[in-house]
Formats: sequence, C-alpha cells, structure tokens
Amino acid sequence: MKLILVALFFPSIYIFSQQRTVAECTIYFQNVIDVNQSANPYSAANEVVHKTVYIKGNNSRVNVVSPSYQISTIIDQSTGKVVVLRSFGNNKYMTALTKTQWVAANKKFAGIQFVPLPDTKTILGYNCKKAQLLLQDSSVYTLYYATAIVPSVKDFEYEFKDVPGFVLEYQAEDNKKNKVHFIATKISLDPVLLSEFELPTKGYRIINY
Repeated sequence: MKLILVALFFPSIYIFSQQRTVAECTIYFQNVIDVNQSANPYSAANEVVHKTVYIKGNNSRVNVVSPSYQISTIIDQSTGKVVVLRSFGNNKYMTALTKTQWVAANKKFAGIQFVPLPDTKTILGYNCKKAQLLLQDSSVYTLYYATAIVPSVKDFEYEFKDVPGFVLEYQAEDNKKNKVHFIATKISLDPVLLSEFELPTKGYRIINY
C-alpha cells in the first residue's frame, strides 16, 4: 500500500515542478469568426478583433482592438490598482479601480466551476488541456490551457485566474447563445517595455467607477 501511495504521489509532484511561471511575455490573440453566428456581414460579431497580452513581473496589460473600438486594461498586481482605457473614435475614457472595485466589477465570475475534460491539443508548441468554466448565469467558457506555463499575473483575465496554466484558446458562450472565440497566434518571451504600463496624462476623460 505504501508503495502504491508513493507511486501516485510523486508523479503529481513531478508534473507541477515542471510548470514554469512566465513573468515576461507578449501573447497575441485573434478572434475566430463564426460565419454561422450572424447572417448580417456588418454585424459586430464579424469584426476582426486583435487582443494582445503584455506581462512583466507584477504588471499586465491587455489591449483589445477592433475597427470600432479599443479597450486596454492595465493591472499593477503589487498594489491591486486597475486602470481601464476605452477609445471609441475620438472619444477616450479612463477609469481607475481599486482591487475591491475590480472584484466587484467581475462578480459574475464568483462561484465559477472548473471542469477538466479529457481532450488535448498543441497550440504554438505547448501541450494544452481542455476544460470548461461554468458560470452561475449559465454562461460557458470552453478553453485550452498550456500546463507547462502559468502567468505571473493571474487576474488580468479575471475569469481565468484559477485555471492551472496559461489559457491559449477559449470560446465563451453566454446564456443568450452569443459567442466569442479567441486563439493565440504568437508568443514572444522578449523583454516587455515598461512604457506599455505607463498611464496617459492627457486626452482622456476620467470616468469614476
């Protein structure tokens, strides 16, 4: 019995010991357009959307860019401060949130259920496991996450903060059957400039949370 327990215990130690925390990287994502989702070719569902994730130590920045808008979320994990920049044409807005406010803004993800699935796939050379996240409002996230790496900042995408790896592909479907699908297209481990996390000092209207 002792030998069996040892055999079961040590492989799990080995697996987690191989997981590396990535403290500096840039990951590029692009949305996958579902041609069956909307018959209207001018629908927002058919816009090409690019998402870029920057991580440097305790700092993260996520830029989401489409032809009609740009949203950037900048997080300093050491202080808990979050700043959201939104641009719609010439209209630019800045909102700063405390850690408590950031948690409140993501309250829809409270009580999220992580369900591992047996499927696997390789994305950009990383072995990824499949899982689902079940929200209390019946929304479902289906994702693939790299098991060998984990980001140093966990809540830049709040819904993924408890996933045991780095999410490289996901499809979200809300309770109205609206879908969004992103997949990583490139990972760079080159140093990230500190200027990516600097906040603008002018040109933005301040909007309180």
